[in-house]
Amino acid sequence: MRPDTPAETVDHTAEAARLERIAGLYPEDAEALLLRAAAHRELSGDRPAATALYDRLLASAEHLENPSLVRALKAANLWEYGHEAEALAIIEGIRTAAPRDAAPWVIVAEALEAHDELEAAHETFTEAVRLLLTDVTQPPYPTHPLLYGRHRVRRMLGLAHDEWDALADSVHSLPVSLDELHDPGRVWSLGSENPAELEAEISRLRAELGAYREALSRPFPVAVLHWPAEELTELVAAYPELAAEYPSHEEHLAAIEGALRELAASGTPNLGVVTGTVPSYEAFAASEGASPQDTTLLPQYATTLAARGRAVVWPPEKGAGCWCGSGRVYGECHGLGN
Repeated sequence: MRPDTPAETVDHTAEAARLERIAGLYPEDAEALLLRAAAHRELSGDRPAATALYDRLLASAEHLENPSLVRALKAANLWEYGHEAEALAIIEGIRTAAPRDAAPWVIVAEALEAHDELEAAHETFTEAVRLLLTDVTQPPYPTHPLLYGRHRVRRMLGLAHDEWDALADSVHSLPVSLDELHDPGRVWSLGSENPAELEAEISRLRAELGAYREALSRPFPVAVLHWPAEELTELVAAYPELAAEYPSHEEHLAAIEGALRELAASGTPNLGVVTGTVPSYEAFAASEGASPQDTTLLPQYATTLAARGRAVVWPPEKGAGCWCGSGRVYGECHGLGN
């Protein structure tokens, strides 16, 4: 169950408790599971309990994959129940740390925007896009909310379009333009008695709803399964039937990059890579009541890992290490020619 499910159809308190129990059984996935549990706590109205979960994760920050994301969520949550000073201090710390992941930036900038700190929100969105998108020819899917959010805040501030706004327009695919969606005067059209104005506003609202549904339809990346060399050797030795699927490790790596580029070329957004291990795969096969040598399990296993927050975004950011684990930057490894 996703945390965006309407409150009237979900017992968010019970769902949070269930996720917390699962996190105890699968400590390697505790970060993703407890973040979802915290979201349910927030939706149930128990914001102090959500903060307690964020604090629980931050108590072992050295083991977190994305501590900045946890801090950002904590800050946004704190502000919602009156702890503005602490929230602003955390937000300033995140901006100073300058994480290379888009999600923390989006959360803190939108928190500032939601509390009418428009200048600070604009500065935060701008810092993020400069950090993450300078010299990037095609903005990765997770960075799109940064561009859209910055565009929206600039419209509210009455600022003229700039190059980043043009980039936001270029990645926006809905029939209603960003200028229309983010028009500050739209609120007045809702009270209009002119049928044409009301019809235009209904079209814009439908476009916004479409964008929201599109975002929710992909809560985790479309992920391709990657086996490190040692794990692949162990896998094929234990299940020789999979040798046809994986003739060699080099071919396996080349096939991953090829598949990801084909998906990108077809217009599929939000791509990622998940890394498998033999014990984890065997446990997954057992949970499905199937044999690990069944090749149809492989994409299901990849999807399950992605749903548990194990995916690494593809393509990696400029200067980041390659997804294959070679230790080289992506542009000098599998990203050659990209």
